[in-house]
Amino acid sequence: MAATSADRIVVTVLGKNRPGIVARVAGILAEGNVDIRDITQSIVEDTFTMTMLADLAPATCDFSSLQASLSDLGENTGLTISVQREDVFNFMHRL
Repeated sequence: MAATSADRIVVTVLGKNRPGIVARVAGILAEGNVDIRDITQSIVEDTFTMTMLADLAPATCDFSSLQASLSDLGENTGLTISVQREDVFNFMHRL
């Protein structure tokens, strides 16, 4: 079954680069059975940025609990992690 826009989320991560960032974020998504559909990352100097598009349709967790888990990860690692529904993200970043 194809994901609807209500099922898709955008996860953004920003912070000082260090090993394991992708693994830790992906691990939280995997624990909740969230399907990562696309991922892009870059490192400029020592700054890490990553954007993931993910599908909540097969998830075993809800949006709020996923958001809380990723927020906790951000607080514990000094990263800025944002989770938004794709339609909200697109609305906020339109030109």
